[in-house]
Amino acid sequence: MTNPLLTEWTTPFELPPFDQISDDDFGPAVDAALDEARAAISAIAADDAAPTFENTIVALEVADEKLGRVLGAFYALAGADSNPAREALQRDFAPKLSAYGSWISANALLFARIETLWDARDTLDLTDEQARVLMLTRRGFVRSGAQLQGPDADRLKDVKSRLSVIGTEFVQNLLADEREWFMPLGGGDLDGLPDFVIATAKAAGAEKDAGGPVVTLSRSLIVPFLQFSDRRDLREKAYEAWTARGANGGATDNRGIAAETLALRHERANLLGYDTFADYKLETEMAGNPVAVRALLMDVWTPAKAAAEADAKQLERMLHSDGWDGPLQPWDWRYYSEKRRQQLHDLDEAELKPYLQLDRMIDASFDCANRLFGLEFTPLDAPSYHKDVRQWEVTRGGEHVAVFIGDYFARGSKRSGAWCGAMRAQSRAAGDVRPHVVNVCNFAKPAEGSPALLSYDDARTLFHEFGHALHQMLSDVTYESISGTSVARDFVELPSQLYEHWLEVPEVLAKFATQAETGEPMPNDLLQRMLGAATYDMGFSTVEYVASALVDLGFHDGPPPADPMQKQAEILEEIGMPSAIRMRHATPHFAHVFAGDGYSCGYYSYMWSEMMDADAFAAFEEVGDPFDPDLAAKLEDTVLSSGGSVDAAALYTAFRGRLPGVEALLKGRGLAT
Repeated sequence: MTNPLLTEWTTPFELPPFDQISDDDFGPAVDAALDEARAAISAIAADDAAPTFENTIVALEVADEKLGRVLGAFYALAGADSNPAREALQRDFAPKLSAYGSWISANALLFARIETLWDARDTLDLTDEQARVLMLTRRGFVRSGAQLQGPDADRLKDVKSRLSVIGTEFVQNLLADEREWFMPLGGGDLDGLPDFVIATAKAAGAEKDAGGPVVTLSRSLIVPFLQFSDRRDLREKAYEAWTARGANGGATDNRGIAAETLALRHERANLLGYDTFADYKLETEMAGNPVAVRALLMDVWTPAKAAAEADAKQLERMLHSDGWDGPLQPWDWRYYSEKRRQQLHDLDEAELKPYLQLDRMIDASFDCANRLFGLEFTPLDAPSYHKDVRQWEVTRGGEHVAVFIGDYFARGSKRSGAWCGAMRAQSRAAGDVRPHVVNVCNFAKPAEGSPALLSYDDARTLFHEFGHALHQMLSDVTYESISGTSVARDFVELPSQLYEHWLEVPEVLAKFATQAETGEPMPNDLLQRMLGAATYDMGFSTVEYVASALVDLGFHDGPPPADPMQKQAEILEEIGMPSAIRMRHATPHFAHVFAGDGYSCGYYSYMWSEMMDADAFAAFEEVGDPFDPDLAAKLEDTVLSSGGSVDAAALYTAFRGRLPGVEALLKGRGLAT
C-alpha cells in the first residue's frame, strides 16, 4: 500500500493526514525522505555549473522539504501523544538524523561551493536577506565542523551522534517517571483542597484507573495541591516525588546522562576551537559571552534573593503559629504563600479560577491578535493527532495566513511543560508556504461537561505560547532557515513574553474573565486585587528561575563536572540559595538543558528577553494605548515578521530606538529598589 506520509496531502491546507497515518508508516517514510534529501544534496555538490546563490544556497533550502514534512508530523505527535512505538522511533531516528547532519557538514564539495560564494559575496548583488542567509549557512557549516578533517572530523561526528541519542533518552526517562508516579488520596487526604483541585484529582484518578482521586506529577495538579493541602506529610511526599524526577535510580535515572552530555559538549567545543561550550554556544546569541550572561543574572539575583529571604521569615512565622517547629521547608512555601496572599491581597485562587475559563482565555488571546494585527480565527475541521486537539484557520483581510493548532490538556502520553512548534514553517523559496503552528500545554482536564478552569499562571502560559505562535504565523521571509522563531535563543522569548502583557490589560480581563456558571464579568474589585498581586511572591519565582540559569551557565562555562549533582550543590552554595527554595529545574529533570542543545547554556534567555519585553510593552504604555495601531504595525514589521533575516539587536533597536537595560525588568518584577 502507498505510504500516506509520502503522497500528496489533499487535506485542508495540506495538514498531515493523521487519520490515515499509522506508527508503522513513519520509519519507511523517514528512510525514503532521507534518501531523497541525500540525492538532492549530492546533486548540488556535484553540479558542474559555477556556484550561484540559486543553485547552491536556495537549492539547499528546499532539498529536504519532504523530510521536513514527515518529521514535522512525527515530532508533533511524539511530543504530545507518545507511546512505546513512537518512543522506539525517536530512539531510531536520533542517530540517523545526526548522521545525516554530519554527512552534510562533512561534504567537502558542498562546503567548497559555499566558500566560493562567501569569498565573492561583495560581487554577488545579493539582497540583504540573501546576504544574511549566506552568512548563516556558512556559519552553520563551520560550527558543525565543516573545516575539520581526519580524526577530529570523525570524532565530532561520533560526539554529535551520541548527544542526539542520550538527549532522546533523557526526555523519555523523564516522561516515564512522570507517567508512572501518582499518590492516591482518600478521606482526610483531601483536607484543605478546594473543589477545583478535588475535581482535577478525580479526573486524574479516572485516567489512571485508580478508583479515586490521585495527585500526579503534572504541574497543573501538583502545584495547586501544594498550595492548598493541609496535610504537610502529603505535601512533602508529593513535592519530593516531583523534584526527584529523573533521579530515582534504575533505568530512568538521568544523572549519568547529564554527566556524559556535559563531557561531550565540552569535547565538541574543544574540537571546534573553543575553550568551553559556553564560549561556543553564546557566540551567536545576543549576550555574546558568559560574562554578560552572568552579569545580568547576578543583577537580578541580588534583589530577588533579598525579597525571597524577607518573605521566608514571614512564612516561617506562619508555619510556627500552626504548631510546627523547625525551619520553613520547600513543600511549605506554596501553602503558606497562598495563605499570605489571601491576607495581603484578599485574593484566593479558588475565587479566581471560575473567571479564568480556558475557552474564554483562548478567545482573549485571539481578540488581542485581532485588535493588534487584524488576524481572524475560524474553527477548522481537519484530521488531528488526538481527540483533544483543536484547529483554526487564521486569516487577515480574507487572505489565508496560517493554521493554528491548540493542544491544551495534560495526559500521561504528553511530556510536561508547554511549547510551541511548527509542523510547517513559512517560506517563499518554493512557492507561498503558509505555516502550521502548534501550541501544546498541560492544563488540568475537567470532568465531562464541566468547563476547563485555569490559574492566572496557566492563563499567562497560554498567552506566552500564543506569542510564540504569532512569531511563526506573522513570519514574512523567503527562506525557511530564517523563518519565524529561527532567531537567537535569547531573542526568541521576546514575542512570547511580550504577549503576556496583554493578559494584564484591564479591558481584556473585563471582557473575557467571565464567571463559568453565570457568565458575569469578573467584579472590578476582584480584577484590581488580582492585578495588584501580579508581583506577589516574585522573590520566590525569580530565585528558583535564576538559580537554574546560573547552574546551567556554571555547567558549561568551564571544564565539565564529573559529578553534575555535586557541581549543582556547589553553585547553589556559592550564591547562597535560600534553604526553603529549590531550583525550578534540578539537573535530572532539566529538559531545557539536557533534552538537546536548544536551551543548553541558554536557560538565561528568558531573562535576557524579559529585559526587552518589559521595555517593549512600555512603548505601548507611553502612548497610553495597549492597542495603538501604529506601534502594533511597527512591532510586526520589525520583530514578528522578520524572523532571523536581520540581527536580533538591530531588530529590537528598529522597534524601540535603543537596547534596554535591566531597570524595566526589575520594575516589572517588583524588585526595583
